[in-house]
Amino acid sequence: MDQKRIQICIPAHLLDLVDSLAQENKINRSQVIQNCIQMYIMEKETHCLEDKLRVGYQIMADLNLTLAEEDCDDGLLDYYERQLAEAE
Repeated sequence: MDQKRIQICIPAHLLDLVDSLAQENKINRSQVIQNCIQMYIMEKETHCLEDKLRVGYQIMADLNLTLAEEDCDDGLLDYYERQLAEAE
């Protein structure tokens, strides 16, 4: 794995927490910080996906309600299918 060395500034109390985690888990500072960054990114990606799913479900709910309330004509079904295909 290609690794790059970086330099960061963090408050002393935060570094103390990092050192404590490193000691408890028998790993070094770099590994603690790498793990934290990976967890942060995964959490952000999860929230982004949840937001996209929420919007998609809301859009499809409107279409489903329209289909349920009206006679299903071919044009409306075609539109529904296009929306499903775009969501994939």
